[in-house]
Amino acid sequence: MPLQVYSTLTRKKEPFHKRPGEPVSMYVCGPTVYKPSHIGHMVGPVIFDTVKRYLTHLGYQVTWVVNITDVDDKLIKAAKEQNTTVPALAARMTDDYYGCLKALNVTGIDHFPKATEHVGGMLAMIGGLIDKGYAYPAGGDVYFDVSKDADYGKLCNRDPEQLEAGSRIEVSDRKRNPGDFALWKGAKPGEPAEVQFDSPWGKGRPGWHIECSAMATKLLGDTLDIHGGGLDLQFPHHENELAQSESATGKDFARVWMHNGLLKMKSGKMAGSIGNVLNVADALKLVGGDVLRFFILQTHYRSPIDLGDWEPGAGIPTGIESAKAAFETFTRFAERVGRVTGTPFAELPALTGPAGAATLTLSNADAARRFGEHMDDDFNTGGAVGVLYELVRRLNRLADEKKLDDPAAAAAPAKAEFREGAVLVRDLAGILGLTLAAPAATLGGGDELVSGLMQLLIDLRANLRAEAKGAAKDNPLKKALFDQTDLIRARLGALGVTLEDRPTGTTWRVG
Repeated sequence: MPLQVYSTLTRKKEPFHKRPGEPVSMYVCGPTVYKPSHIGHMVGPVIFDTVKRYLTHLGYQVTWVVNITDVDDKLIKAAKEQNTTVPALAARMTDDYYGCLKALNVTGIDHFPKATEHVGGMLAMIGGLIDKGYAYPAGGDVYFDVSKDADYGKLCNRDPEQLEAGSRIEVSDRKRNPGDFALWKGAKPGEPAEVQFDSPWGKGRPGWHIECSAMATKLLGDTLDIHGGGLDLQFPHHENELAQSESATGKDFARVWMHNGLLKMKSGKMAGSIGNVLNVADALKLVGGDVLRFFILQTHYRSPIDLGDWEPGAGIPTGIESAKAAFETFTRFAERVGRVTGTPFAELPALTGPAGAATLTLSNADAARRFGEHMDDDFNTGGAVGVLYELVRRLNRLADEKKLDDPAAAAAPAKAEFREGAVLVRDLAGILGLTLAAPAATLGGGDELVSGLMQLLIDLRANLRAEAKGAAKDNPLKKALFDQTDLIRARLGALGVTLEDRPTGTTWRVG
């Protein structure tokens, strides 16, 4: 089955309109950088980073743009409350956003245009819309006239009156129609000079919607292959973006509109406006970036993502806790690969395209095929994760049955099959952007003192076990020695440290 993608505009899945090898342009709306990034801000980047990874895997040449809104009413208000400047606040929050992307292995974004760097293009687009009769100046502001756009509302499949009734629309007595939206906002008394730009209509700043239209068309052309963003942006942002872009260029703005589902909690919606947000920086203190990415990708991108039970300050949400427990299956497998093959999981060689995949054993080839079928079905990462989990379970059974952890007992054919499967796991996980690496502390590599103390306890326990095994059955010390080894395991377990005895020695992990 060829790649099928659902578009909000057509409300159906259709074969992707490009062929492998051809260029693909993708624009995804980025953040307004006035506060730290919370978990919800990472949903879109993780999803579309995975989309790009899979398209690249198929052979497409993808260019992906994510904008940074660094001038906006929210920024002005937040900067004033924090007694700082808009540029300083925007720079600090942009760095926070970049750090969060890095932590979740979002690496595919090619351009991060900032609104303040593209004001000239916005002014040109606004002037063109005025010249064509789609927009009008009004007392220093400029508005888009929705009545002049015959198919306004087509993205939401509603007429303008329905859209007005179901949303919060900015009120102004300067508008011709209630649904008209600002392309340019005239400067207001008391606003800082750094948010005021010169224009033919007086000093002011661009409206939110025109920013994306100008930046997207500047960097990717008049017609995008994919336009993405959260479902909450469908109206008014994307509807208005579409209307002004197509009115300006006379061309389709985007061939495919992809909208990802939003985070939900048992107690309701996560939103900064009600103060119940989990910042990414705080979440990363509790779980690794791989776990957060895995949590997002467990669900099909168009469905809501369930955080479960959580209250501010209450630790990790139950949904992420469950994902963390499930993800340990993968991190333990990755560690096992290193023990069995002698090669660290991250250093396994990749399959070399279709030629490499064609040499897979039947069971591994079937897993690769089913993974691709899920991803071809509108980027169904939830199904793809399920296939990856089944593959890891099968390889673990093979390792158990053939005693692959014991170098003296491992048979070469079984070891080769396991290694091939491990390479496939690494490749498929890489398409999802998952490294399967355990946090450094789990492996004992993050703190030299902790690692040394743990090794001391492991050596002490090993000596006690050796003495106990060597003692005669009637020696009263035999049971006492074994009791001490059990005590060490139990006390470490109470601290959250698990010991695992293997033919090659004892390892430890947190959790």
